[in-house]
Order: sequence, then structure tokens, then C-alpha cells
Amino acid sequence: MEITWHGMSCFRLKERNLPAIVTDPYNGDLGLPPLKLRGEVVTISHDAPGHNYTAAVSGYQYALTGPGEYEIGGVFITGIATAHEARSTQNVLFLFDFDGITVAHLGDMSQVPSQTEIEALELVNVLLVPVGGGNSLNAAQAAELVSMLEPNIVIPMHYRLPELKLPLDGVERFLNEMGVTEAKEESTLRVSGGTFGEETEVVLLQPRFGA
Repeated sequence: MEITWHGMSCFRLKERNLPAIVTDPYNGDLGLPPLKLRGEVVTISHDAPGHNYTAAVSGYQYALTGPGEYEIGGVFITGIATAHEARSTQNVLFLFDFDGITVAHLGDMSQVPSQTEIEALELVNVLLVPVGGGNSLNAAQAAELVSMLEPNIVIPMHYRLPELKLPLDGVERFLNEMGVTEAKEESTLRVSGGTFGEETEVVLLQPRFGA
């Protein structure tokens, strides 16, 4: 499958012959170039302009905004509610099962859950985790969660970029917490069941802005 990052918490997940999924599309008020994406499914972790701009996605048939279990075109999706820094709303993390490859998108998770609360995340292959602080996990919290989950691959998200107006920390703090001196960088990550190593690997995706 292919995982492409478009900045903030927005990814496009695509496996051949399965629906394309876009996570947390953002509007054009954050300083980043406007999004213009295609996908059959959109997931929204919480109702905020940096995460809920479905108008940026064309062709979608389903917009998932809450907890629950879904099966769409052969992709199994589980939404799990978690606490959010803004108590007036909830965050929903989404688990995606693409033919045996499990991807977890944590949305705007703001605190490290307990061990019992993350039982559903025990078999995550690819973890998409916020690391820049603000209303979401900071670098130390993100690294703690990674050590609890032990995924095959970690992709940091929701951190400072040159154009971004939000006051977030840079990804360097997270890399330091993880003890990573040279992270693997990719424009698009391509993964299959046979590509996972025994140790957790941190991959930095270069943001693909716009389309």
C-alpha cells in the first residue's frame, strides 16, 4: 500500500483495488497550500478547521466522524473515541485494516492513554502519531506511546512546517526522544506485509502539498 502525507494530520492511504482514504483534510487558512485530493473515504478525527475540511476531497462517498466499526469496499475501519485537550469535543483515532496491514491514525490525541485503553492498538503495523504539541501529543508523550505500542513503522505528523501558522514544535524533538540521528525520508511510503523489520522504524514523509 501507499501512504502519502499532505501536511498537518492529512494522509492519503491507498492499496490497489481498495478504496482510497483521506484523513483529516485541512482548510487553506493555516498557511499551507490548499488541498485538492481524491478519495472514496474521508475520516475526521475532530471538528476543527485543521482536520475537517471535506471540501478539499473530491469523489468521496463516506465521511466518518465518530467511533464505530465500518467495512467499506474491503477496508475494515475502527473509530475509537479518546479525550481531547478541548473538552468541548472528542478526538477519534481510526484503525485501518488494508488486507492485513494495519494503520493507526491517532488524530489530535492529546494525552497518552493507559495500557488497557490501547488494547485495540496492540497489532499496529504503521502508526501515524502527532508529535508537535499544541492541543496534541508532544514529542515526549509521542515517544512514550510508541514504546508502549511497538509498531513496525512510525510516521510523525502534526508538527511545525515553514509555512504553517500554528505554533507547533519541530519534528527534531521527537527524533531526539526516539534516539534517532538519521531518520529515513520518503516522498511516499510503500509498504507490504513482507517489508516490516523486527525493530520500530521512524520514517519522515516529505509533505506533498496541494494535490
